[in-house]
Amino acid sequence: MYRYRAYRTQAYQTNAFPVKVWHFGVYQNKLYRLAAYIFAPIRVFVCFIIWLSACSLPAMAQQSDEKISFSDYLIQLKQEARLQGISQTTLDLAFPQIKLFKKARATDSLQTEKTHNLDTYLADTVPEWKVDTARVLFKEHEQQLNAIASQYAVQPRFLVALWGLVSDFGEASGDYPVLSVTASLAFGGERETFFKKEFMAALSIMDKDHIGFQDLKSRWNGAMGQTQLMPTDYLAYGQDGDGDGKKDIWHNTQDAFASAAYLLQQLGWNGDDTWGRQVQVPATLDLAVAGLDKPQSLAQWQTLGIRKFDHTDLPSREDINASLIMPDGVTGRKYLVYGNYRALMHWLNTDYFGISVAHLSERIKYPPIN
Repeated sequence: MYRYRAYRTQAYQTNAFPVKVWHFGVYQNKLYRLAAYIFAPIRVFVCFIIWLSACSLPAMAQQSDEKISFSDYLIQLKQEARLQGISQTTLDLAFPQIKLFKKARATDSLQTEKTHNLDTYLADTVPEWKVDTARVLFKEHEQQLNAIASQYAVQPRFLVALWGLVSDFGEASGDYPVLSVTASLAFGGERETFFKKEFMAALSIMDKDHIGFQDLKSRWNGAMGQTQLMPTDYLAYGQDGDGDGKKDIWHNTQDAFASAAYLLQQLGWNGDDTWGRQVQVPATLDLAVAGLDKPQSLAQWQTLGIRKFDHTDLPSREDINASLIMPDGVTGRKYLVYGNYRALMHWLNTDYFGISVAHLSERIKYPPIN
């Protein structure tokens, strides 16, 4: 290599072999140009392939993450149900009838609308016709309600108020197949674990209580019957109120009342207490003490300056803890609510709903029904 460099240097200096050296340089330049000409398209093609692969990876990942079809999802549910002990007979009867129910949704029409405040919400939710109907039906079912009250220690007016608000006294208890509703809600993705559990509970009701697919009806959120129990609630708290050997919360009001009363009892309902009361709050009160999760004794609230709505003292009871709630904020109504109020919110966890049930129960109570 050293000899070649020396020879080439000498040739340049002495002009020796000028033609050969010049031709070697030209040849070398032409070779580079030819290589560039040949390989340029290849380089472009390789870059294109790399770019295409990079673009395809997210799409491929997205395809792999896409949900399976509803029919495939039902196959999975069927396998899980079989493992949980649901009989093959029930599986064969139920699954061919399950359809994707696009109207199913996890919310309820009783959810608070931001366009409302509590005053307008109560006017819409508890209109005078509903108050009048509740009072008439309270009187009509008074005997069976009193029997249930004595057994479960739940005041009848609360059962009628719940009945009126969750299903319009049984007129809007739902006409959709609960298995289709709960399977569709589970398939929808949001709260899949919750609704899959409700689906399995509904299958268990069909399997153990021998209720047909078409008789297992619910609303669009999976709540069933005149007092709107979820399937898991039915399994845990469903009662045979009239002793006929069935737990029919769809057509039998006594079964529906007894089931709701037992659920409330198990949630800690105290038959000696009410739900709470509307109160007056001093302007100097530290609002940090408000909230359903911050209960204090009535005596403590009294010390903080809170009074009944008519400005009289709170009840002198040390055995009651109450929470201060303000559904519309500091400028709206204020309430001290007890443990019974929290039990009512099992049906729908919003203060607007809880206050609606309480409000209707008060309208049933006052004035007294003759």
